[in-house]
Amino acid sequence: MVSPTIDLLKGEIPLEQDSVVLADDALTGLVLVDIINGFCTVGAGNLAPRQPNSQISGMIKESERLARLFCEKKWPIMAFLDSHHPNKPEEPYPPHCIAGTDESNLVPALRWIENEPNVTIRRKDCFDGYLGSTEADGSNVFVDWVKKNQIKSLLVVGICTDICVLDFVCSTLSARNLGFLTPLRDVVVYSRACATFDIPLHVARDTKGALAHPQEFMHHVGLYMAKERGAKIVSEVSFDAPKITARP
Repeated sequence: MVSPTIDLLKGEIPLEQDSVVLADDALTGLVLVDIINGFCTVGAGNLAPRQPNSQISGMIKESERLARLFCEKKWPIMAFLDSHHPNKPEEPYPPHCIAGTDESNLVPALRWIENEPNVTIRRKDCFDGYLGSTEADGSNVFVDWVKKNQIKSLLVVGICTDICVLDFVCSTLSARNLGFLTPLRDVVVYSRACATFDIPLHVARDTKGALAHPQEFMHHVGLYMAKERGAKIVSEVSFDAPKITARP
């Protein structure tokens, strides 16, 4: 049941969503943002869900579907995995997704992509996958991936809609606008394959240092902000049917 607050939010900042059909000649890349145990698997860490969550499980299911289709077509995939060093906290959050622990690994439903030749894995130590792709010599793994694969359209999914997904989308759009990501044109965020965490107000009030983070509200805000920055928001993703060549 949708709360009156969510109805009010959607009335004040309506979010129109389209559908997209990915053609075989579209040069599309898939970006998976932080679909890892520390954010998605119940009880896996400080920022993991405390109980099963339908928005997060739906995000994983849709992301796996897309990953399998991209791998079948041998289209490029980049997966960002939040991985922090123990002595480098990420304020304002408690320690999470420490490098070398299972928290920073892909969820079980996606572990198989580690062996796929079209998949690039990038472990990052910050919210933003674009910044987290910067190497010591100033090169950027994500920028190189876009250019190498001549990607014209990015399809972005993952968690959290209003934090890591949004930060990555905003940086990518700014870089595109400055000409750093040629030939990239479109950044598409798939709403049903994104999710965020849930800290209702009554929980935050009883938890020292916690900030309220109502899931549906913040998910909508994250999508809306991404659209304001220039991303395309879609609620459906499908693929062109394979062309069948008639026999002579």
